[in-house]
Amino acid sequence: MASQRPKVKTASMTLRLDPRIKAAAEAAAIREHRSMTSLIEVLILNHCEAVGLTPARNAKEKH
Repeated sequence: MASQRPKVKTASMTLRLDPRIKAAAEAAAIREHRSMTSLIEVLILNHCEAVGLTPARNAKEKH
């Protein structure tokens, strides 16, 4: 029997970007064989790691 991936809750987020930035992000996603969502997640996680934040710590500190 095949194992099923656990369902992960997601939150939606709407962004307004300069069209040139969006085009650059789309090109980067294609180059890395990622979706735009995956690219944005990686960029945010990399930035958070660089400044010493983690998603778990961020969620606990959220008021």
